[in-house]
Amino acid sequence: MFSNRAHWTAATNRLTLARQAYRGALLDLTVSNPTKAGIIYPLDELSEIMSRAARAPYDPQPLGLASAREAVARELACDADDIVITASTSEAYSYLFKLLCDPGDAVLTATPSYPLIEHLAALELIEMHSFPLELHQRWEVNIDRLRSALTGRTRAILVVNPNNPTGSYVSAPEQDEIAALGTPLISDEVFHPFAFGESGPSFVRDDVLTFTLGGLSKSAGLPHYKLGWIRVSGPGKAEAINALEWIADNFLSVATPVQVALPEILKIAPKIRNAIRERTAANLHALRALLEAAPATRLLPIEGGWSAVLRVPRFESDEALALRQIERHGIVVHPGYFFDFATEGHVVVSLLTPPEVFENGVARLLEAVNNQGQ
Repeated sequence: MFSNRAHWTAATNRLTLARQAYRGALLDLTVSNPTKAGIIYPLDELSEIMSRAARAPYDPQPLGLASAREAVARELACDADDIVITASTSEAYSYLFKLLCDPGDAVLTATPSYPLIEHLAALELIEMHSFPLELHQRWEVNIDRLRSALTGRTRAILVVNPNNPTGSYVSAPEQDEIAALGTPLISDEVFHPFAFGESGPSFVRDDVLTFTLGGLSKSAGLPHYKLGWIRVSGPGKAEAINALEWIADNFLSVATPVQVALPEILKIAPKIRNAIRERTAANLHALRALLEAAPATRLLPIEGGWSAVLRVPRFESDEALALRQIERHGIVVHPGYFFDFATEGHVVVSLLTPPEVFENGVARLLEAVNNQGQ
């Protein structure tokens, strides 16, 4: 009765079942929703902005209202004509997959990677191919391994800058090597403002068609406001924007009030962004301090984002370890296989977690990991 685009009746995974069965309060170290992480928001200002914007009449503009595109362009220091407003980064992906790919074509991306991208590709009847990031002093792109993963049906190279969950930016030399391949590029930069130290460069090119993604979900901590954007650069830019306008005109999915409010939202977004930065930096500092007494576990290199990857001893599978944390210790973590790590021994925790939960949960996790071989 249904299409084969997805496993509509896939069984609930064991970790979800374990969470549902657990009796008591869990220490959830996977919090990714900033609106439920105890972040302080300027709610009065946001309410006033949205109240005024709610009075705006409907003005369907496929690429987005001029005022919204101009507001994003000011943030990115580019031309407003280069901007396409979308309802989310997920919608931006769907537009770009429609634009660049026919059914059966492929998009190439790095692993580890966030699983949502694979699901979005499946819904467009395209394949996700991958190449592995290499861990040396940092997570690096090996251009030879990337090049060898290209096929005759690869229509785009997709990078997440910084990567989720590794937190690694795509360096300027890496960007040059990737661009030199000549394949259209998609750079998801929703976590770009959240660097621990100096951030890597934004992936914007004039030598290859490039689509750089951002949005309110992360940069303003407002996922429920449902607004993202695509910045288009490089040769073929005008043709790509015209085609995206045709795609967007069939959906007109971005709500008018949030577009009207966008210039004011972007003015107060730094307050929210800074609160998130303070949270993630404090939790990262606490994590490093806790790890000093847990030599069996290692924090892998991290440059930005909201996640931290821990390398743990491999006494069991990552799934078994994550299940045991829920069932015996009341702790929720992401096992590495969620993000397609090539080997066992990886756990991912969210640095957005409320501090008291984070420190208590990580301390319990490290104690459990340290004792698992005994």
